[in-house]
Amino acid sequence: MSQTPENLRYSKEHEWLSPVEDGVATVGITEFAANALGDVVYAQLPEVGSTVTAGETCGELESTKSVSDLYSPVTGEVVEINEDVVNDPSLVNSAPFEGGWLFKVRVTEEPSDLLSAAEYAEHAAG
Repeated sequence: MSQTPENLRYSKEHEWLSPVEDGVATVGITEFAANALGDVVYAQLPEVGSTVTAGETCGELESTKSVSDLYSPVTGEVVEINEDVVNDPSLVNSAPFEGGWLFKVRVTEEPSDLLSAAEYAEHAAG
């Protein structure tokens, strides 16, 4: 069974969002998504300073199986990307909620349709 940390919120596209601290939140993909992708071999993340829009594509993850779009769960400015993931994309698979986070965003708008852990678990179960 996949982990679904209770303190995070989730998009229907399988991204997670940390609680906002000082206006900034961390974004990654869920363990469910990482498992579905297979071994991630390349991560194209949004550029620092760029604006991401909730529900819009902001990068992509390439695995041995396929290429998958990365969606932003919120609107805001990218303030940091995880260089560790750029250098070692397998972190997305091995630690999706810890070392495999993707980027940090200064949140300007948060959609009302983000899911709780329980709602996401139900959504992921299909």
